Amino acid sequence: MEELYADLVVIGSGPAGQKAAMQAAKLGKSVVVIEKYPNPGGGCLHSGTIPSKSLREAILNLTDFNKKSYYAKQKIDNREISINDLNYCLAQVTDEQIKQLHRQFEKNKIRLIQGVAHFENHHQIAVLDDKNHLTHLVTGEKTLIATGSKPRNPKNIPFDKEVVLDSTRLLSIDHVPKKMIVLGGGIIGSEYASFFAALGTEVIVVDKKEQMLPYLDKEIGMHLQSSLSKIGLKFMGNRDFDEIIRHKDSAELKFNDGTSLKAEMLLYALGRVANVDHLHIENVGITVDSKGHIPVNALFQTIVPNIYAVGDVIGGPALASTSMEQGRLAARHAFGAETHHFPTFYPIGIYTIPEISSCGYTEEQLQALGFRYEVGRAYYYEIAKNTIAGNDPGMFKILFHTDTLEILGIHIIGRDATEVIHIGQVAMTHSAKIDYFIDQVFNYPTYAEGYRIAALNGFNKVKHKR
Repeated sequence: MEELYADLVVIGSGPAGQKAAMQAAKLGKSVVVIEKYPNPGGGCLHSGTIPSKSLREAILNLTDFNKKSYYAKQKIDNREISINDLNYCLAQVTDEQIKQLHRQFEKNKIRLIQGVAHFENHHQIAVLDDKNHLTHLVTGEKTLIATGSKPRNPKNIPFDKEVVLDSTRLLSIDHVPKKMIVLGGGIIGSEYASFFAALGTEVIVVDKKEQMLPYLDKEIGMHLQSSLSKIGLKFMGNRDFDEIIRHKDSAELKFNDGTSLKAEMLLYALGRVANVDHLHIENVGITVDSKGHIPVNALFQTIVPNIYAVGDVIGGPALASTSMEQGRLAARHAFGAETHHFPTFYPIGIYTIPEISSCGYTEEQLQALGFRYEVGRAYYYEIAKNTIAGNDPGMFKILFHTDTLEILGIHIIGRDATEVIHIGQVAMTHSAKIDYFIDQVFNYPTYAEGYRIAALNGFNKVKHKR
């Protein structure tokens, strides 16, 4: 057993833990990172964001999905994509990311320890190996909990590794199913549903809400469902299920009305829970809230001032991007560096096929608040770059105040949405008005030109009202 001391002990090496560790190291502090996986990266790298987005990219590339939309399906070689093809692509990305993280940790003199951590007291962390043997006792001036989340696994659901799956188990399947039920139309369920639909799997998404991704701007959500229906995905909304039954080689989803669905695989995607089980937070007087998250103040301190928590473990927004910034800000505050509160304004990216990104208010939120607003739209078929790249469906939607012309929300669905959203984010951050996009010159042909088309569309509506 080895005893260590560090200015900062970070539990978890996902995006939040990485950025906190890096920031503390840049401030000249000694840092120890404890990670339960054999390699750094946390759930984000090994079972979450990176594998799912890598899988998406592999599917788009291996199926020639974008070419299909341009050249028509019959002109493309529709060879069956094997699970080995997909796993090879995933392994390439994971290996490269692991190497990069090791390089960054070594460069910044961050000590990485593999094992499961738990609190002995306010300043001491014990680390156990996979045989439950104590390997390290780490004393830290400050501690940061960045243990992330895991799929919610209710005890009445018959999970296995072949038929009834969560998002982590899904990454270990040995073949691409012919038919799949996805239970849950949130971000994770919608992303994986679209991936497998693009592979040719018959996918049925079931949710108790009336549409997939119900927190999206409603028009964007309907646009998504329309696009997904064209690649064969079916959605069943307003449905409550009774039970899930595992048969020998299929799953059966039984509904309250006595009807049922059967499929080769079922993905259960109804929420995630914080990873706190093995931390023994009760040893330091920390308790979770009603949703199972660790409560923190605006500076990410727990009830124990020298212990911070960031990322999925504290609840929403639970994005890799926001978790990174939370980790950075927590480390700065912990060691007295100049800092600020976490921003309330940031983009959200959803990597369905087609992808979606948004910033600011939805149209439904503006209606509820009683704002006077107008909408500018640009459809992808109006954008020359889209005609060149493959005639994909998509849309830019800009919401702005009718009187002041201030931009209130930007919503994009279609290829490169998560990239071009940042143009709108920067404009909104600097309080730009809708005519800002009209007066700028955009590279041509680009998807970004959609901003100018949408701005002109919206501005011409208010111009006639004046």
